[in-house]
Amino acid sequence: MHSAQELVSQLDALASLPTVYQRIRDELDSPDGSVTEVGRLVAADPALTARLLRVVNSALYGYGGQVDTVARAVQILGLQQVHDLVLAMSLSSVFAGISAEHMDMNRFWRGSMMCALASRAIARGCGLPSAERLFVVGLLADLGHLAMYQTVPDLAFEAQLAADRGEPLAEAERRLIGCDYAEVGAALADHWKLPPCFAEVLGAQLDPRLGGDSAFDAAIVHVATQLVRADRCGESSDTAAARVAAPVWQQLSMSPTSLGRIREEAELNLAAYVALFFPKLGVQ
Repeated sequence: MHSAQELVSQLDALASLPTVYQRIRDELDSPDGSVTEVGRLVAADPALTARLLRVVNSALYGYGGQVDTVARAVQILGLQQVHDLVLAMSLSSVFAGISAEHMDMNRFWRGSMMCALASRAIARGCGLPSAERLFVVGLLADLGHLAMYQTVPDLAFEAQLAADRGEPLAEAERRLIGCDYAEVGAALADHWKLPPCFAEVLGAQLDPRLGGDSAFDAAIVHVATQLVRADRCGESSDTAAARVAAPVWQQLSMSPTSLGRIREEAELNLAAYVALFFPKLGVQ
């Protein structure tokens, strides 16, 4: 049996965040961090520069193609959002070595992006000023599975087969591996030194009550993941809503009937966002 920390320690030799992201994170954490220095760090990576400008100038961000330099992008977006965008754009390269035998990466990133979009839509509906942050947290929600498929791929696949037969996936993972994907995702976020709220939300996404100060955000991601499951399994939004406990709806001041609208919004933007953040994947 394996602990989440053990899997993450094994993963460390296989996957790490790009150096440019780590430097941006350090700059953000520094009391002397500056917009100018973050702009310089991004500009030193031509590929990252091109992708960031493409994202900022897309219709999805509403700046009408007027942002022509990294410095301007950082000024407009702010340090925190640039940090989050660089993190989001780094993910596909970090896990480029996943075996196609065990995981359909196109399907995985499509689901992750849908979770990101649904999380942001729910956060906006709840009036949260941190809605863009929830986009990135939602994108990371299934991160634990990527770690599992790189470190214990056969066991992870066996757990998925058990889930296909009706056993809850997290329970199958705990039985076969010793930990579930939420635990592994939280351990990885902590190991990568992501903002503490990331690990809190990822670890509590199966049961938002365990999220402490991040319980509200964990409830948002919990609801969003039900939509992803419904999308993958061809289920209705009503079926997805029925899997969410009544206290979660009460916590978010949401009605289960609102899930259909959130799903429509996420599906409407899905292809465009996948093309922006994962241009090489060709996700449908």
